[in-house]
Amino acid sequence: MAARDPLEAYNAKRDFARTAEPAGKRASSKGGNLFIVQKHDATRLHWDFRIEVDGVMKSWAVTRGPSPDPEDKRLAVQTEDHPLSYAEFEGTIPEGEYGGGTVMLWDRGTWAPVEGKSAKDLEEGHLHFRLDGERMKGEWLLIRLKRRGNEKRDNWLLRKIDDAFADEGDVLVERALTSVLTGRTMAEIAADKRGSHSLKGKKGADFAEEMKAASSHNARVSKAKVAKTGAKRKKSNAALPTFQPVQLATLVDSVPEGRQWLHEIKFDGYRALVAAKGNEVRVFTRSGLDWSEKFEPLIRHFAALDLPACMIDGEITASDDKGNPDFSRLQAVLKRGHGEQGEGDALSFHAFDLLELDGEDLKSLPNVERKQRLAGLLADAQPPIHVADHIIGGGEKLLAAMCSAGQEGIIAKRADAAYLPKRTQNWLKVKCILRQEFVIVGMTKSSTRRRPFASLLLAQREGDELVYKGKVGTGFDEDLLEDLAARFAPLKRKERALEVPRTEARGATWLEPELVAEIAFAEFTGEGRVRHASFVGLREDKEASDVTPEKPVHLEPPEEVVPISNRTRVIFPESGQTKGNLADYYTALAPAMLPFLANRPVSLVRCPQGRAKHCFFQKHDSGSFGDHVHHVPIREKDGNAEDYLYVADAAGILTCVQMGTIEFHGWCAKADDVEAPDRMVIDLDPDEGLDFADVKRAAKDIRSRLSDLGLVSFAMLSGGKGVHIVLPLRRDHSWEAHASFAERFAKALGMADPEHYVANMSKAKRKGRIFIDWLRNQRGSTAVMPYSARARANAPVAAPIDWDELDDFENAHPFTIGDAAALLKRSESKLLRGWGMAEQSLPDV
Repeated sequence: MAARDPLEAYNAKRDFARTAEPAGKRASSKGGNLFIVQKHDATRLHWDFRIEVDGVMKSWAVTRGPSPDPEDKRLAVQTEDHPLSYAEFEGTIPEGEYGGGTVMLWDRGTWAPVEGKSAKDLEEGHLHFRLDGERMKGEWLLIRLKRRGNEKRDNWLLRKIDDAFADEGDVLVERALTSVLTGRTMAEIAADKRGSHSLKGKKGADFAEEMKAASSHNARVSKAKVAKTGAKRKKSNAALPTFQPVQLATLVDSVPEGRQWLHEIKFDGYRALVAAKGNEVRVFTRSGLDWSEKFEPLIRHFAALDLPACMIDGEITASDDKGNPDFSRLQAVLKRGHGEQGEGDALSFHAFDLLELDGEDLKSLPNVERKQRLAGLLADAQPPIHVADHIIGGGEKLLAAMCSAGQEGIIAKRADAAYLPKRTQNWLKVKCILRQEFVIVGMTKSSTRRRPFASLLLAQREGDELVYKGKVGTGFDEDLLEDLAARFAPLKRKERALEVPRTEARGATWLEPELVAEIAFAEFTGEGRVRHASFVGLREDKEASDVTPEKPVHLEPPEEVVPISNRTRVIFPESGQTKGNLADYYTALAPAMLPFLANRPVSLVRCPQGRAKHCFFQKHDSGSFGDHVHHVPIREKDGNAEDYLYVADAAGILTCVQMGTIEFHGWCAKADDVEAPDRMVIDLDPDEGLDFADVKRAAKDIRSRLSDLGLVSFAMLSGGKGVHIVLPLRRDHSWEAHASFAERFAKALGMADPEHYVANMSKAKRKGRIFIDWLRNQRGSTAVMPYSARARANAPVAAPIDWDELDDFENAHPFTIGDAAALLKRSESKLLRGWGMAEQSLPDV
């Protein structure tokens, strides 16, 4: 009896004269271990997960798509086996045919069972396997459920195993919106059957029809995730960045206080700059040495990300057996070389700053904005590439945790400071134990033949002279002793290079002062010698001429950034909140606001006597605001240039508050190039008779329609009665294109669904409907900035939220200036990590 063809069901369900799907034939890939995922907009949107087994693709329909969060167990309905040729199918299955709808190749790669398992485990109802795809990685698990009632198909659960590729709270399907095969969105794939997806030149009903077709699965998307876009990226002509000097931290004796400081772990490794553009990647040390060959494994990981031209600052580490960064392990890994690495030798890169992106110099931006942009850029990165976490305030607790874990210490950075390529007090380091660099100037003879030397003689440069700093005789193992002895051999010299006390110089072998060692020690003695010293490792990334003593600077108590007068003046009479309360709110929230507000022309809502009295907009300044508020000349419609206001730091924000400001409204462009818009704001303004539930429904609908065009958007409660939908954009288009897209999108919505939307600002025409306010996207127009207070009763604020939270809110003003601590905590949480940051361009429509 002939064996049953596993593709019989697949072929029987399809009319290949009508569908472009490939006919079913058994075949195998070169490795026999292909996997793919296809996003499929059929009767309901789902993701088809397929793995190659015995010449066919075993298939499951995952209704909500795969999730890298181990807590998410996704229903996966087993479907008929598919042929291997289906692995490159992307297009539209005609309506009326089986599976009719749009199909995108959403992921692809290879799979393998974990050790001790095999594909035959599927027959037992489970499979534990690893994926190496463009989007799905690491260990996963499929488990078959028992059939219930009249179920005809097997239901399974697909979930992520908690490993290095897991991401709690992440929703992969909502940030990856384009095909891994062609880079197209679902809308573009669907539009292929009509020829071109271009909306250029189309108006009115034609545009609405195109938009309606492009949004065929609107309202099915559940949650968009931060800056992790997966959106189509326009290629830039920016060159691969070259080395530039790094910013250095000043050693201090205590942790700085206040919300203007953010705190990071001080990683125990090599400082490095990574310059990347696509598969071109270079790694530079802090002194400018090109160490790309030494870090080839990391370069491969960066190249796989296909980044735009960028320069990233960070630290390269290797971990000890407990998973903690360990400088000695790093040196051992580098000594062995990447071709001889063993288990536990993996290098990691911890990115903490972004200096350049797509040809744009970011060093003048506030630290928090650079970190937000960095999070967006590396949102798709997987270990061993990490974005270094930080906390705002609370540095003492972080230092205590690091010290108890045996780590080196912390770095404190001013949240609003620019990146300066020198040592400044905007970056501070606080250490658990003393560790400094010393020049090795000699060695003493060992009493045993087993050791080539007993101790090393150390020095540091003070002015033009080398000054003796004592000895180190511990911290060496046998391999290190042999390595150091070999390095010392060609450096031996007859005369010493500095003055050394006779008792300590006796029997010493002198060396050329070229090698730099990092030494841990308890303290300097009264004579300036290291006490209880231990050798940590050689610092090949530092020059001996740069090794000087580090003396901790004593931090004075923080001064008030901007004096606030009349702190007791009531600004919000309904709640009794004062000017002082408002100033304290902005002091706390400055780190959260600055990524969006800093260096952007603003219009201020000033209410010097309180919100219930005379309030007015102000966008120009004759100089009364002082030095902390800056000016940028902008050409007006009449051709004349006027100075517009902008702020760059917390002091600028508080100066505006001192001058009676309550609200901050910003342009959709930055002050350094006001002709290049970088964000779009769609304001949903409901008619008075509508409920907030109508606004929420509209926001999710619009977000879904934008998603169909490959655009990731973010939600913000306006602090009034509506929702703002924010689209971060690359600065690669004009105001004309910016405003045109916003207008056409809004009008298309109105024509596609006139019962709910209107794009005309006339009060008479928006009765019972939501006004899609696109006018904020014209040159010179402004929108309220994230975390800005509002000049309304009870001091509400404009609050960024995650899309998944939207249904939980009963109105658009749940937060007030009294919720500063909660809002700051939210801004630092995983929920809002990278909110409002994305590398994406307007689609060519």
